[in-house]
Amino acid sequence: MQFETTIGAPVSAEGIGLHHGVPSRVNILPAPAGTGIVFRRTDLKGFEIPASFRHVARVSYATSLMRQGVLISTTEHLLSALYSIQIDNAIIEIDNLEVPILDGSSLPWVHLLRQAGAKTLRRPRKYLRLTREIAVEGNGKRVRISPSDRFTLNCDVYFDHPLVGRQKLAFDLTPDRYAEEISPARTFGFEHELDQMRNMGLIRGASLDNAVCFTPTGVLNPEGLRFPDEPVRHKVLDLIGDLALIGRPILGQVTAERAGHAMHVALVSKIMSDPTLYEVIHFDQLIDRVAHALVS
Repeated sequence: MQFETTIGAPVSAEGIGLHHGVPSRVNILPAPAGTGIVFRRTDLKGFEIPASFRHVARVSYATSLMRQGVLISTTEHLLSALYSIQIDNAIIEIDNLEVPILDGSSLPWVHLLRQAGAKTLRRPRKYLRLTREIAVEGNGKRVRISPSDRFTLNCDVYFDHPLVGRQKLAFDLTPDRYAEEISPARTFGFEHELDQMRNMGLIRGASLDNAVCFTPTGVLNPEGLRFPDEPVRHKVLDLIGDLALIGRPILGQVTAERAGHAMHVALVSKIMSDPTLYEVIHFDQLIDRVAHALVS
């Protein structure tokens, strides 16, 4: 895509937050070129928090942003949809501290964004291209990104469950493939962990309407899974949402092995802390690189 975009018209959604269990309403508004994605707390006099790695506050079971003590929780599904549908600029008004979980996937956000349409702006789109491989690892988990002229993801998860086990997915991101193959995948958890999570003050808004719950031998959800490998697809969804905190489209090959929000965000922070790891290029430069590679 050669130029930056925003949405064509305002759209809205409302629901409860997965972890805090509070109701909230979200209005997604068009924004000028160069704005990026910015959250605006309408219940706090319009206080703004850019969707940036600079403002990451919590990354245990969700990715939350904080600025001057003001919190926006569980941002990853909405950011994943905005990034993948290629919306560069938007104001996200929200009247409480947590983005609503909706059905536990990013599909409702994709539907809203497609309803809003996209508007092309006059500012050339800039891409962040990795120039060296970089990785974060520990405790048998790893996430790395290598140089590439595309944005591709390879995700590997393992859960000791008869319906999950080890799942792998290689994915070349396009808006249509994301909408069909990734966005419907829902957040999930395991029945034996529920009490522990509630004792931690989490999943206060969770239900079978917004999450998959695995029992020891199956799932509680009467409709079952949307994909046989729904867990790894949701991990890809989360990974994209966390990488979106870089603030511009990424060119690189990402490999995540049993990683989660904390490791995703650690990778983003490591990249952005060292400008020698990347270059920022325009669309025309990207096309020239691809053409040169084909000729060579």
